[in-house]
Amino acid sequence: MNRGISVVDTTALLIQRPLTPDEFFKSASLGWMIELLQAFFLVADDIMDASHTRRGAPCWYRMPNVGMVAINDSFMLESSIYILLKKYFRDHNNYIDMVELFQEVTFQTELGQTCDLLTAPEDKVDLDNFSMEKFTFIVIFKTAYYSFYLPVALALHYTGLASPKNLQTAKEILIPMGEYFQAQDDYLDAYADPETLGKIGTDIQDNKCSWLINQALKRATPEQRKVLDENYGRKDGQHEAKVKQVYAELKLDQVYLQFEEEQVGKLKDLIDKVDESEGLKKTVFEEFLRKIYKRSK
Repeated sequence: MNRGISVVDTTALLIQRPLTPDEFFKSASLGWMIELLQAFFLVADDIMDASHTRRGAPCWYRMPNVGMVAINDSFMLESSIYILLKKYFRDHNNYIDMVELFQEVTFQTELGQTCDLLTAPEDKVDLDNFSMEKFTFIVIFKTAYYSFYLPVALALHYTGLASPKNLQTAKEILIPMGEYFQAQDDYLDAYADPETLGKIGTDIQDNKCSWLINQALKRATPEQRKVLDENYGRKDGQHEAKVKQVYAELKLDQVYLQFEEEQVGKLKDLIDKVDESEGLKKTVFEEFLRKIYKRSK
């Protein structure tokens, strides 16, 4: 629930005092709306990817007597966001800004999902479709906006600190942080213990345009590329193991760890340059980075 909790944490960091019960309730409500948005995306995404588990439990559409009813359930999860916004924030000065922010970020996420699905259809594997440019587009739109920018932007609107400058500063830090987060997620998909991660990694079998496969394509010998072409995106463990063997030969775990340190260094430099004159606080971004750096799930 990092996305939702981040709204509460960010609100407290911005106003620099303990929240009143009403402030906690309102900021937590906004956080729950992001979690509802996340649930809406994930219920639908698991159907599109034919996934089996999510956080160690069966995907919603695989539960007894659910099936494709889950599609309509995902629509209801999305609609509930706007019911709650109207119920608790209709009289807030930035109510319409919040509504439009949710609408904009939802569309941005759907653009990222569209690019992901079209770049890597599960029934047609063509690694020539992949590139770091496509990976970056998918990550920014599918993950970074709703997972990183949205919680801070909502807290800024709620506290009345959403100046154009503050929103732009937040975007300039949080979008690259989202890129790092997704590269980290792709790394964990292949290298983390499924019990610790809470799900079984499926990126290789699902033909995902992940950070790891793009790094492998940049480094592979012709022989290794042939192995990747013949085994990536195939729906069984033996093919997946051959892809992971190439990853091991290319030492992609070490490539990732070096990338992580470089990205975190750049993010810390951006955070150090934050202008706090309009109420934005460096601690907001430091807290986000603390939560994700070296995570294991």
